[in-house]
Amino acid sequence: MAKKKSSTPGEENLLLPTPPSSLPIVDTHTHVASTYEHYRGRYKEGKYLDAFSFVKAMYEGRNVASVVDVWCEAPVHKQWKQFADAAQDNEKWGGLEYFFVMGVHPHDAKSYTDEVENDILEAMMHPRCVGWGEMGLDYHYDNSPREIQQEVFARQLRQAVRLKKPLTIHTREADNDTERILKAEVPKDHPIHIHCFTDSPEFAQRLLDHFPNLYIGITGVITYSTNSDTSTVIRNMMAPPEPSIEPSSLPLRILLETDAPYMVPANLYEDLPAIKGKKLPVCHSAMVPWTAKFVANVANGGATGLVETEGRWNADEVMRVARENAKKVYGV
Repeated sequence: MAKKKSSTPGEENLLLPTPPSSLPIVDTHTHVASTYEHYRGRYKEGKYLDAFSFVKAMYEGRNVASVVDVWCEAPVHKQWKQFADAAQDNEKWGGLEYFFVMGVHPHDAKSYTDEVENDILEAMMHPRCVGWGEMGLDYHYDNSPREIQQEVFARQLRQAVRLKKPLTIHTREADNDTERILKAEVPKDHPIHIHCFTDSPEFAQRLLDHFPNLYIGITGVITYSTNSDTSTVIRNMMAPPEPSIEPSSLPLRILLETDAPYMVPANLYEDLPAIKGKKLPVCHSAMVPWTAKFVANVANGGATGLVETEGRWNADEVMRVARENAKKVYGV
């Protein structure tokens, strides 16, 4: 019997083609350890034997300047310190500037304890820690009871605000409670990153209106045909509130991120004809420019970000603005 042909592209395809922008990449939300574990799970005979060699190979020549790595398990994954301490060694990460945030994801809220909080507080003192998160509410999966999610979310917000740490927020199908708790616990001028936004554009606008230092995180999910809400958020940012305001003067309040190992940008496959009909099983930070290209087309008024649309915005300009925003929120 013939051996079934694998639907997974060879790992060499993870080394990407020339991107639509060569400007420095800042991935404001990735999971480096999980990405490497995912890679090893899909490529049993993979050539990269640790996370450091994997990162260096994927990002070589791709101008990945910085990442914000996210640790959000309970109990706290002890590997964080090895990764953060390695940031002092420029060679270990291949010249990549490594930063991290830490918190407890709403999925794990039921496991939040004083001990977990103390471990997070210890991590907050590390010079490479730039924020608290991801934390928030997830009513799609309800892996933790909603009441506990809300209690743990508020508790983490209080600690982060006390420490003046930027916030990395996860919210899914919990618009009203997320908005209520944020407005109750967080000063209006606090830096906030709403990670991987996929909820209603109206919810996004209310948050943007209330918190002047809040930014919407855009991942490859914006490129998916199943998701129109994230593109609508971008279009709303480009819509002048008054006729006298020029659209070109409006701010693009976004951060670019991957949420790797998931959400490979769909438009990347246009530049990977050799794997037609197959899907890459791992996302990584060097894919950010394809998300930027899609955002540019949407911001220029395109019916879909997959169609090249003329206007102020291009992948370079989106990358430039998103990097400026990353400095404002995380200082990276």
